[in-house]
Amino acid sequence: MSIFEYNGSALIAMVGKNCFAIASDRRLGVQLQTVATDFKRINQVHDRLFIGLSGLATDAQTLYQRLMFRHKLYQLREERDMKPETFASLVSAILYEKRFGPYFCQPVIAGLSDEDRPFICTMDSIGAKELAKDFVVAGTASESLYGACEAMFKPDMEAEELFEIVSQALLSSVDRDCLSGWGGHVFVVTPTEVKERILKGRMD
Repeated sequence: MSIFEYNGSALIAMVGKNCFAIASDRRLGVQLQTVATDFKRINQVHDRLFIGLSGLATDAQTLYQRLMFRHKLYQLREERDMKPETFASLVSAILYEKRFGPYFCQPVIAGLSDEDRPFICTMDSIGAKELAKDFVVAGTASESLYGACEAMFKPDMEAEELFEIVSQALLSSVDRDCLSGWGGHVFVVTPTEVKERILKGRMD
């Protein structure tokens, strides 16, 4: 088993019309044994920017703490929040810095720019960015997530429809992966509000 699959995870970010959704499963496991069913994989950086970290849970928590430290320094120096593109470059640089002994994480970054344009991106454990205009996925359920998203995605969805599509894609995909699941955690972000919802899925 790969070290990336040790805890299991499923992450997805998708864009809509001036909005985006980011969702994850809630299972924390040690290989096939489930340890927690309310694990938080998606973290809020500021009002319009979120990061989800799949992979090894301990590395994900360490990396998130380092990123928040760097973001707070940026806020103090620049007196503004970081743009999603800038934050993606910061994450990439921090990961590449440790390329000979990497953090075993695959980040998914989703945010809204100053012009309310959604930005999503993912990267590998050494910071090679993959930008997308529609959706990005990560984690042990990524193969089935790709299939579900390819089938369900439509451009320019409104926030409520986007929530439905992301939720269906996540729940149907984690059922095909025994290392992730146990419900879902979805954030839908528009220029004016952030909606957070917990999904109930198959509890096995």
